[in-house]
Amino acid sequence: MLLPVAFFGVFFAWPVVSIVERGLRPDGRWEFGRFGETLGRPEILDVLWFTLWQALASTALTLLVALPGAYVFARFDFPGKRVLRAVVTVPFVLPTVMVGTAFLALVGRRGLLDDWWGLRLDTGVWAILLAHVFFNYAVVVRTVGGLWSQLDPRQEEAARVLGASRWRAWRTVTLPALGPSVAAAALMVFLFTASSFGIVQILGGPAYSTLETEIYRQTADRLQLSTAAVLTLVQFVAVGAILAVHARTVRRRETALRLVPAERTAHRPQGPGQWALLGAVLLSVALLILAPLGVLVERSLATPDGYGLDYYRALGHVDEGGTFLVPLTDTLVNSLQYALAATGIAVLIGGLAAAALTRRAGRLVRGFDALLMLPLGVSAVTVGFGFLITLDEPPLDLRASWILVPLAQALVGVPFVVRTMLPVLRAVDERLREAAAVLGASPWRAWREVDLPLVRRALLIAAGFAFAVSLGEFGATVFIARPDNPTLPVAVARLLGRPGELNYGQAMALSTILMVVCAVSLLLLERLRSDRTTGEF
Repeated sequence: MLLPVAFFGVFFAWPVVSIVERGLRPDGRWEFGRFGETLGRPEILDVLWFTLWQALASTALTLLVALPGAYVFARFDFPGKRVLRAVVTVPFVLPTVMVGTAFLALVGRRGLLDDWWGLRLDTGVWAILLAHVFFNYAVVVRTVGGLWSQLDPRQEEAARVLGASRWRAWRTVTLPALGPSVAAAALMVFLFTASSFGIVQILGGPAYSTLETEIYRQTADRLQLSTAAVLTLVQFVAVGAILAVHARTVRRRETALRLVPAERTAHRPQGPGQWALLGAVLLSVALLILAPLGVLVERSLATPDGYGLDYYRALGHVDEGGTFLVPLTDTLVNSLQYALAATGIAVLIGGLAAAALTRRAGRLVRGFDALLMLPLGVSAVTVGFGFLITLDEPPLDLRASWILVPLAQALVGVPFVVRTMLPVLRAVDERLREAAAVLGASPWRAWREVDLPLVRRALLIAAGFAFAVSLGEFGATVFIARPDNPTLPVAVARLLGRPGELNYGQAMALSTILMVVCAVSLLLLERLRSDRTTGEF
């Protein structure tokens, strides 16, 4: 645990605490009165209220749309199921700024709906809600569908034989078994939507702001560290409470899994009702998942002179406005290099953490497990800005170093590494390690000869997820990426913030390139994925 604890202490706890301290103790004295002053301001109350209700609305809408999909992927067997399963997971590993860009191309100004019917949805909250459904669809499908596929349908059939209607049998037998899994998925979706940054930043504009975007505005635009510190603590407390509920729900879900048989029950759709459900799910996937991605590609090719590759060719020229000091094609190389370095760090830290968590669990270890999840919910903006004000003097003067960006990205990748490797490491029979020790193997050799062959595939999958999420990290990177070494998400956001048709087209082209890279990474993961090694999403 030593290296992971040190890593999170230096690159997570220290920057966050420093921001809070600078905001609430500017003159050496704590000013706790700023809590009442900040939280009593009408505009801040509006931000808190919008953060809460849009997260609740996004969660409810995601469950409404994705639960039928979870059932179809769990119970039905149809051609192309494996490929479609990978496709619906693509949005989750895409950068949120790219998700916002895709919906901007579909429902925003000069978007497809605007060009065809003069219809724009980016002036209201619907674009944000739909983008959140697009982003979190896979969370529900993987989490709930993973359990649904293991439920024995004979239990529901027995209730039907005893006289229950189809609805009552589902409500009294299947739903209680799915309840913990649905609750866990809902909590994760709520967490992701409550801390949404890139989507709200692009689609919300000045009219809508969540806690995350407001922290960014208070630090980057207004330099109001006291307000940002209060909002950071509010977000920290809220995320901590959500993770506590989530951990309890996960324990309940694991208990439920032990009470039911773990056999696969997929079959071809039978009867017009099941075929209609399959068709409805495929239509929703086409409209909510494929359409935004397809429009993004179409907008990147639509030039004033017709369809062509002009915007892609323009990426190879140095920006005359001075916003980018290198050709935009170099941002792809920068992003890949940063993501590879972040993946190496995340695999090292996450692998050690997962190994520590497989030992006998105590309160200290359980607390460490919760700490690993905090970077997914605590403001990445706070972490990024904290990097600038803490890592600025020896022995850790990293502001001019390229490693600063991979360190920030690795904070987001570590939780995915831990969650992917932990179930596999826990499944390794301890007697194998003991046998190796009895035969004279050192702990290192025992791990190399016993554990590594068993977890190699899970390790590759963990590295793939860490690479994908590192590639798309935006909240912290937007602060620390230098103009001569920007990442793809940062470049897209800056292009969208500048007027002009060329900037818009280049943003669409860069987003398309980023989408292709993420999709290829995910498809490679799907080839490696094994239900036995990875379990649920």
